[in-house]
Amino acid sequence: MPDSAEADDARPDLLAAGAGRLGFWERHSIAFVRRTFDPGPVDRTIRFFQRWVGSTWIHHFTKNLRFVFGLERLPRFARDQSYVLVCNHRSFFDLYVVIGHLVRRGLKHRIVFPVRADFFYTGPLGLFVNGVMSFFAMYPPIFRERKKLALNPTSLDELAWLLRRGGFFCGMHPEGTRKKDDDPHTFLPAQRGVGRVIHEARVPVIPVFVNGLLPNELARQVASNFDGTGRKIVVVFGEPIDFSDLFAEPGTSKVHQAVADRTLEVIGKLGQEERVHRAELER
Repeated sequence: MPDSAEADDARPDLLAAGAGRLGFWERHSIAFVRRTFDPGPVDRTIRFFQRWVGSTWIHHFTKNLRFVFGLERLPRFARDQSYVLVCNHRSFFDLYVVIGHLVRRGLKHRIVFPVRADFFYTGPLGLFVNGVMSFFAMYPPIFRERKKLALNPTSLDELAWLLRRGGFFCGMHPEGTRKKDDDPHTFLPAQRGVGRVIHEARVPVIPVFVNGLLPNELARQVASNFDGTGRKIVVVFGEPIDFSDLFAEPGTSKVHQAVADRTLEVIGKLGQEERVHRAELER
């Protein structure tokens, strides 16, 4: 029999919650990726490839454009501690570039970030792309179909459970979706789900602002890195965010929203620093 502490922190089961709602490929893709988090050779292999392969192509495809500030503000990453990184969302590659840079600097954690379920969990091609592009970092799935929206709290609870287990580095976008206008220094409203994960996981939360990545033009971005025509990618890290006052309160929807709102407030301040750094770089 498990003791009470183990019972209280049992792993949320997205497959059980989705019985009768998930399609064939959703069930099998979720089951496959979930198993890769079990301690053992598969998990160790994925950590190896995320660290030595995934970060390498990201580094070489952006190294001539990337300028990083605020590294001195980062904590010393402990391998048995999990972390959440919160980032503004302008392109599909924000988290790849930011976390890839940290991995090149010695981050050894298993990387995860929530992803929309459409495509990545609805067919074999999505599972293949998840494996090739991120070595199954894209988990858990977040659903947009009305009949599946009720599954999202379970997805987020499982993510918080993984973070409490230790050894994970999770990238999240408080805005939830990409902001597509021409102003990178303003944001969409913060989504409460980010606050839910942070409040439940109780792990250090690192803010970062990134600007300069093209919204969804990977080939053009890569080419501009090598031919000298690319726009500078400026990354600004901040100190871990203090949530001690909100962590002292019960995990209500109001508190979760306040946590999420605070992440964007801090990211916004880093965005103003980015303006200054970019102006100096472009003189």
